[in-house]
Amino acid sequence: MRTFLAARAACLAGAIALAGPVAMPCMAQGARTSIQPGFNLFTVQQDIDIGKTQSALAEAQLPMLRDATIDAYLNRVISRLAAVAPGARYPYHIKAVNSADINAFSLPGGPMYVNRGLLIAASSEAELAGVLAHEMSHVALRHGTHQASTAQLASTGIGLLGGLLGRNSARTASVVNAVAGAGLNVAFLKFSRTAEYQADQTGAEIMARAGYNPVAMADFFEKLRAAQGRDPSKLAAFFSDHPPTADRESRIRTQARSLSVARGPDVGGLAAAQASLGRMPAAPTAAQAQAAASGRPQGGGTQPSPSTGPVAVNIPAASATMAQFRQSTGFYRISYPSNWRAYTASSGLGVSIVPPGGVVNTANNQQAILEGVIINHYAPFQNGGSGSLKDATDDLVNQIRQSNTYLQQQGPATVTSGGQGYSVRLAGTSPVTGAVEQLTVATRGLPDGHVIYVLGVAPGSQGAAFDAAFARRLQSLQVN
Repeated sequence: MRTFLAARAACLAGAIALAGPVAMPCMAQGARTSIQPGFNLFTVQQDIDIGKTQSALAEAQLPMLRDATIDAYLNRVISRLAAVAPGARYPYHIKAVNSADINAFSLPGGPMYVNRGLLIAASSEAELAGVLAHEMSHVALRHGTHQASTAQLASTGIGLLGGLLGRNSARTASVVNAVAGAGLNVAFLKFSRTAEYQADQTGAEIMARAGYNPVAMADFFEKLRAAQGRDPSKLAAFFSDHPPTADRESRIRTQARSLSVARGPDVGGLAAAQASLGRMPAAPTAAQAQAAASGRPQGGGTQPSPSTGPVAVNIPAASATMAQFRQSTGFYRISYPSNWRAYTASSGLGVSIVPPGGVVNTANNQQAILEGVIINHYAPFQNGGSGSLKDATDDLVNQIRQSNTYLQQQGPATVTSGGQGYSVRLAGTSPVTGAVEQLTVATRGLPDGHVIYVLGVAPGSQGAAFDAAFARRLQSLQVN
């Protein structure tokens, strides 16, 4: 399992910290979206770095239109939407692709692309803005790196991704390239039905605040779904990336009735762009462009192969003398063996404390914890941070198990800390060591419905000794 917890808490619990306030013009109306990004192993800056890497690869592989006037018009629409978009202030920008297919897509950190076929199919600027607001929502809600994080977690043992061992440019580059360096990664282009619904909802809110009627988004999706039977080849990519469920349009229409649409004229320029496109030679379909490019080498290089053998465990015994870690803001403190080392996160409240040999490099240039303790703050996201401590603990454990299918829960959660917390045991065969790995998650409730957790991981061979040592460390935890 990767360093899910420290990085996840830095993203989820720190959704406000990572997603700074967005300036809203006076015309903005309606409530902010309640949808928050899912767990994520990447920082906002890494989203931007990934987007730069992926956009360079995309533009080397796609037939770009390269029309400055049309791109300028599209970016005026994007700027209007971005001014009222939730989340981090990403450097949103958009370019047109010379493809007859009706489609659009976005990449982490802000790059967006729209096909010539979609520009021609739009009957109004509001319909075009609906698609672009939907794609912008995938960026704002960090769906791409959320999915990449899930995929990354599923393939490795508990580890440290990115910052906990001291973030530097070389490590950040390796993290980005590990997931984002091989062409147009499918994790950034195809999303779950839930993610599509979230992008619809947030996109409708962005439209209303920007002065576009969200009904136009539903109209356009419905029009394309109806046209799918007449010309399926031009719509195959769109409906591959955007599941064509009829209830999506009805959901948007229902939501639109509750939104107050800001008043303002269109940016203007769609008709001129469509007229300009009509004077150009016919655009190829994606299949034709791919066939034409099949003889050209594609960028991106190759990725390292996964480890072909288990990593050896060589960890000395824990020292009998203890040191104490104090979190920099005074939030908590905890005791640990003096021959272990504490690595604080570059942002957020987390720390990973590991013994010599407790962290190893895997074949794909990542790091995995074989033994150690992680402490951090955690905001449950499936219940919006509300509910009981048991609900929050179950949410945390559920995310661990979803991302690390080799781990199995060993019995129900038990009450700890005099009724103030819960403890859950997980175990499974580590893909890093090939041996049994044991893991205990202990939670303690906070007044805001969030939790502070302590996660201990060790080789399964430690058995009862691990339980006793973890109990002592948990007893030493003091939360301010």
